[in-house]
Amino acid sequence: MSGIRIIQRGLYFDEIEEGATYVHSPGRTVTEADNVLFTTLTMNTQSLHLDAAWSASTEFGERLVNSMFTLSTMVGLSVAQLTQGTIVANLGFSDVRFPAPVRVGDTLYAETLIAGKRLSTSRPGQGIVEFAHTMRNQNGVVVAEARRSTLMLVSPAIAPDPDRAPGPDRGPGPDHSPEEAP
Repeated sequence: MSGIRIIQRGLYFDEIEEGATYVHSPGRTVTEADNVLFTTLTMNTQSLHLDAAWSASTEFGERLVNSMFTLSTMVGLSVAQLTQGTIVANLGFSDVRFPAPVRVGDTLYAETLIAGKRLSTSRPGQGIVEFAHTMRNQNGVVVAEARRSTLMLVSPAIAPDPDRAPGPDRGPGPDHSPEEAP
């Protein structure tokens, strides 16, 4: 036994390659419980998500999955591969679209294009990464897209002052509230 300790984490800013597409695995099959629980926890009383009889009379013929669940799942599928323990903060979302509905029983798959990145001018040891997320259902139909701007850590080996930088096994650094916009 080597005694080596390996910590699962996402990628640091300097490990992310602009223009690369990361395909996330595994996919996620949506259940009725997912939709009802998420919808009620977030106080979204939209009948289209909760009322089967009412929804049957709509053009969709059934309840649809809450689009905020879809957005959250799309981002969530990327975390282990890209940002687990290496993100400082989400800075914002833009260009959010839901071109096709998600239904209970759909299996969702996500991928992320690295649309851009730059070192922070005001936060040494950190950089801004622009993610372009896409989610498809089991038939390959795009059901969600969004751009997300994040503040990411530079790897401790490269960061100007690694003792001050937060990290997956060090917890938050002394100043971990972002003041910089994308």
